[in-house]
Amino acid sequence: MITKIKAFFAKNVVDAEDNALSAEQLATAALLIEVMVIDGNLAEDELQSISATLAQMLALSSDQVDELVLLSRDEVADATSLYQFTKEINAHFSHEKKLNLMTAMWRVAFADGHLDKHEEGIIRRVADLLHLRHSEFMQCKISARDS
Repeated sequence: MITKIKAFFAKNVVDAEDNALSAEQLATAALLIEVMVIDGNLAEDELQSISATLAQMLALSSDQVDELVLLSRDEVADATSLYQFTKEINAHFSHEKKLNLMTAMWRVAFADGHLDKHEEGIIRRVADLLHLRHSEFMQCKISARDS
């Protein structure tokens, strides 16, 4: 699966020489998708939130975002833990980028108008794996809810 995703970035991302960048972009997409699928309800609002976030963060076309979402869904289905994704984020993201990702995850969770306990649980686990303080976790939640 990683081979397909690396091929995607080699084909679609202008500066694809940095494989670490590709891995962090995949990790970002996979974590957002994990929030969407965890409650078993694949809401269109959540998918639109993910697509908008990925288009903004990665500067990709809508077709490229759709392809990345499909690849990331497969990667999430094959994943055995969140660690493989958060490891990339920890290695390559600044603290501010981690907070932006956390806020984006909350936006996905709130997108369908219902915050499921499983969505909140996975976001909490990701926050712990990203070494974010509880106050930062809550600040991101409030920011996403109020936006």
